[in-house]
Amino acid sequence: MADSRCAIEIRVQEADFDPGAELEALREAQTGAVVSFVGIARDLSDGFDVERIVLEHYPGMTERALQEIAEQAGRRWEVRRICIIHRHGTLRPRDRIVWVGVSSTHRDPAFDACRYVIDYLKTGAPFWKRESGRAGTRWVDAKESDDRARERWAAPDG
Repeated sequence: MADSRCAIEIRVQEADFDPGAELEALREAQTGAVVSFVGIARDLSDGFDVERIVLEHYPGMTERALQEIAEQAGRRWEVRRICIIHRHGTLRPRDRIVWVGVSSTHRDPAFDACRYVIDYLKTGAPFWKRESGRAGTRWVDAKESDDRARERWAAPDG
């Protein structure tokens, strides 16, 4: 079992972020690997032409949920730092939505922890997404594929 005292940074914000700058911030002494994930707003979602996305959340509750996800990853893998940045508000296609960065002394824990965080974030963070386009407006429901991705971590070899 990994040490749960890894450094964790959680930011929920309207402003965009610079993935390069965030990646650099994770580089430090005794770090041999930095893995990151950037989620991008789509212009086509399940056949729906998207012109705008509105992401809503509950301040306080959202940060606590993201903190818990990061802490779980820190307990499960030997990582040094985890950073989660998630935007809210109105976004356009190709805008950055989320950034997850993990640093570790070795690559395997960094890859696993980063994937774990994004898989749990997709199903366990209190965000609500509404897409708008020429065909109207719709709320985006949870996807079975996201549930399956999260469930794989419950498996003994996950």
